[in-house]
Amino acid sequence: MHPTRKAVATAAALLAVATAAGCDADSDADVSGSGSAKPGCPTVLAEAKRAVAKAEDVDAPWTGPTSGPKAVRGKTIVYIAHTLANPGPAGVAQGVGEAAKVVGWRARILNGKGTTAGVKAAFKEAIDSKPDGIVISGFGPEIIPKEIQQADAAGIPVIGWHATTAPGPSKDPKLFSNVTSRVEDVAKISADWIIARSNGRAGVVIFTDTTSDFPRNKSELIKKELATCSDVKLLDYKNIPIPEANSRSINEVSSLLKRFGDKWTYSVAINDLYFRHAAPALRAAGKDGDGTPYNIGAGDGDPSAFERVNSKKFQTATVPEPLSEQGWQIVDEFNRAFAGEPASGYVAPVHITTAANSGGALSWDSEGYRQAYRKIWDR
Repeated sequence: MHPTRKAVATAAALLAVATAAGCDADSDADVSGSGSAKPGCPTVLAEAKRAVAKAEDVDAPWTGPTSGPKAVRGKTIVYIAHTLANPGPAGVAQGVGEAAKVVGWRARILNGKGTTAGVKAAFKEAIDSKPDGIVISGFGPEIIPKEIQQADAAGIPVIGWHATTAPGPSKDPKLFSNVTSRVEDVAKISADWIIARSNGRAGVVIFTDTTSDFPRNKSELIKKELATCSDVKLLDYKNIPIPEANSRSINEVSSLLKRFGDKWTYSVAINDLYFRHAAPALRAAGKDGDGTPYNIGAGDGDPSAFERVNSKKFQTATVPEPLSEQGWQIVDEFNRAFAGEPASGYVAPVHITTAANSGGALSWDSEGYRQAYRKIWDR
């Protein structure tokens, strides 16, 4: 049994006892810091609580593809990460490498080092090696339009991970598929978690990276959903490019604490790594790791994020991407491309991980995905 399943079985039993005793899991305290337990937006709050309860359910059987072409032999793919310092692209790269070995392919990993120049250099290196397929991971094709056209002209399929805002195939820019959860779902559930947990009253800071379309769109959607609850106040919309998060987060967080003090009760970031770098500043300010601001990462659920969530150290929740599973999906999508078949169209469902439902795990993937893909590939 998946470790999270065991934890939830226990949690469900405890919840049943609490319910029988007439307790409401959300009625014991007002965690917003507002001093009032009265909901600020009753209708929105009720809907948010229903959505969060569904997303926190760990009973997630495989709902992805169950049929497709057998493994095509002897292929080489190149995976280009915007930066391997971002645990999301790094985690997917591991999944791609693992799945490539299963089907007998060669997979090369290149690091764009967080800059447009680095990405362009990596793409040139990839093209020059004449691979069968190229992955662009953690950055949008808008920064390399000529290179994408060059790959298309050479008959090299390109697959994205978090490359465009929508999952699936793209005609302009030309991508065989873009593997990602639906950013709308991730953004909405992240904001809903804040609304639900704060009982509709919160002071929120959003951490984002506006240098690329994908994270900028995600943070705008989060902002839009938070605005549906009138007593959830957006204190600041902080733009810190991911490659700069390590150097800037401590000073930025210290400044936010001085400006807002106890009014800052919740944070949401487009990537968990912001909270890795924010933790020293919060600790230095005397903040309790399990206290305000309560932090949720709207992606990508890397192991360090799970560690913070599990240990209740300056991150309360994450909306994890199934990173390894998506790496395997990328290999499956390439296999379909090589076999002349269309993309699978699969999109992983949204999930929220907290200390209460993680079971101590350090990742989230749908149960049975490896077996499902092996069966499809006949490997």
